[in-house]
Amino acid sequence: MLISTQYLKFVRYNFCNSNRAFLSKNYSTFNPNIRTPFTVLGIETSCDDTGVAIVNSDRQIISEAIHLQQQLHEPYGGIVPNLAMSSHQQYLPLVIREALDKANMDIAKDIDVIAVTRGPGLPACLGNGLSAGKALAAALCKPLIGVHHMASHALTARLTHPTPNLLPFPFLTLLISGGHTLILVARGVNHYIHLGTTVDDSVGEAYDKIARLLKIPWLKGRGGGPGAALEQFAEKGDSKKFSVPIPMTKDKRRKEAMDLSFSGLKTSVNALITKHNLDIDDENIKRDLASTFQKAAIAHLTDKLELAFKWCKEKAIPLTALVASGGVASNKSIRFSLESLAVEQYNVPLICPPPHLCTDNGVMIAWAGVERFRIGLVDEYTIDHMPKWPISSLGSSTSL
Repeated sequence: MLISTQYLKFVRYNFCNSNRAFLSKNYSTFNPNIRTPFTVLGIETSCDDTGVAIVNSDRQIISEAIHLQQQLHEPYGGIVPNLAMSSHQQYLPLVIREALDKANMDIAKDIDVIAVTRGPGLPACLGNGLSAGKALAAALCKPLIGVHHMASHALTARLTHPTPNLLPFPFLTLLISGGHTLILVARGVNHYIHLGTTVDDSVGEAYDKIARLLKIPWLKGRGGGPGAALEQFAEKGDSKKFSVPIPMTKDKRRKEAMDLSFSGLKTSVNALITKHNLDIDDENIKRDLASTFQKAAIAHLTDKLELAFKWCKEKAIPLTALVASGGVASNKSIRFSLESLAVEQYNVPLICPPPHLCTDNGVMIAWAGVERFRIGLVDEYTIDHMPKWPISSLGSSTSL
């Protein structure tokens, strides 16, 4: 759907005259005569990376800029919230300027909507981005859209999937990152069925902890970090050399639930090292342990996804795809296993954004802004950040 120039002027007028209720009520039925793409600037500061991008409603990524913080946090073995917040404060204005310069755009004339991550995430980090987005939108009389971070990961596949038309709903979604592990059915832009989540550590957190346990140095650059480093180590390891139990397989009730658990994997790997007095300074042993852990983590993910596929079949939900997103979804071994499950057993494609758009970025926020603006989901300038924001609370979403 494309929006008319007259309508964008109408939106701005109503925002500057505090008549947002009329806008949200009437947007989806407005039928413009002159059609043109609209453009959204997206801001992402939910965790450690500062991302800004400009995307339009024709599914074009016009520009993207990002400032990475890996070197800042590596000495501490993980993300330090206060350091992340300070870095956002320092670099966000520069990253916004870079995105505009790359696009050769004037924010007052060429940007129609401001979208920004509202939650979930680290409180101080979210506040940096949201304050900037609110200030820009209010000062320039532009619509503001507060975006759910995990929903934006799910929706990114609709931007990047190389087909003329948008990937249709509903689709099964696995969102896996350093802070989250979620299994959802995406039924619409603002409608999700929450099937399962981790009861303790996220899968990305487990990767990070095992990498720290094995003293694996972080990979540098975009898409790097401890989890990516462990994946690289695991590629040359022997996953059959050792074994650790797959979580939630002994208890029948937990085995049949779609929730996940990853904290026990670190305990199991640690116990393995102690029991066999393994030298983790030995590169071969380190690679074998990394491979053993990864094999168990992937088996746990696919076990729970298989339950989700079966649940959807029982409920007669006509899935169009399995979408995997979030930073951990860039892992090649995980993608291979997910594709085998989706294509060979359930006859739906696996769709993942490009690896650099699986990790946190401004593109996904801008695109979520496009999707929400199309259906009239616009926010007040007074919205606050939501560090804990269940996706099941969005619109008509539900949780099992």
